[in-house]
Amino acid sequence: MGSVFGGWYYRIQSDTDTLAIIPAYHKNENNQFCSIQMITKENSWYVSFPYEYLRQNDFNMKIGLNYFSEDGITLNLESKNIKAFGKLKFGPFTHIKYDIMGPFHYIPYMECYHNIRSMKHSVNGSIKINQKVYNFRDAIGYIEGDRGRSFPKHYAWTQCSFPNGSLVLSVADIPFVLLNFTGTIAIVMWHGREYRFATYLGAKVMHIKSGEVTIQQGRWRLSAKLLEQLGRPLLAPVDGDMVRTIHEHVICKAYYHFQVNGKTIFDFTTDKAAFEYEYPF
Repeated sequence: MGSVFGGWYYRIQSDTDTLAIIPAYHKNENNQFCSIQMITKENSWYVSFPYEYLRQNDFNMKIGLNYFSEDGITLNLESKNIKAFGKLKFGPFTHIKYDIMGPFHYIPYMECYHNIRSMKHSVNGSIKINQKVYNFRDAIGYIEGDRGRSFPKHYAWTQCSFPNGSLVLSVADIPFVLLNFTGTIAIVMWHGREYRFATYLGAKVMHIKSGEVTIQQGRWRLSAKLLEQLGRPLLAPVDGDMVRTIHEHVICKAYYHFQVNGKTIFDFTTDKAAFEYEYPF
């Protein structure tokens, strides 16, 4: 049995509350299990389950009494450190035009494959985590997924939803055959139009330093900068096992700048960004 992991990342955000939920499965030569991670601004939790608790059919996933589908999420989660119960209902997804990996989707043995399920959709419902209730009424959701062997050793990722649009940007050091290269993928949805950056489309990583990332593709240029350190620990896969600790800012202050043909399309600072920055500062 080879090393493999796979899972989905659900981010839900209202004016007052933000929550991310990550159901996943993990296999390697020594072990196989599944897990659910949850993260808020204040805390993060990790719960593992026997692999036999997993049922999966394409996007639909069931881990024990916890259900994840295109319609929504039902949580019945109880462990030593967390009790989480509730339901969330999703509105129609905003799909991207085609697989974010492009031709890399068909290349075998890559370290990690990425998937974007919805750039933006409505969320309604509530989740009670321990003693706090997170209410979501006409909230905003985002969903992406990963599968493969391991997360990249060095990477930066950010996601943000905002009036008239949403974006996701990822830069990573990618091992490929006997080489390594720095690759990027990004989607900017703006007034119903999709702007796609990707290494396979000629996008270049111009800058990675001090929590700031800039990429350029032709006459398009996108920058993102992490402006505060509020990361909470999450476990990430290495050869299918959850032995690495990363830090995610599930809601934080960040700056974004998007240009087309030298013209600024948007330029703003927000306190509702998500950010992971796993490069040396």
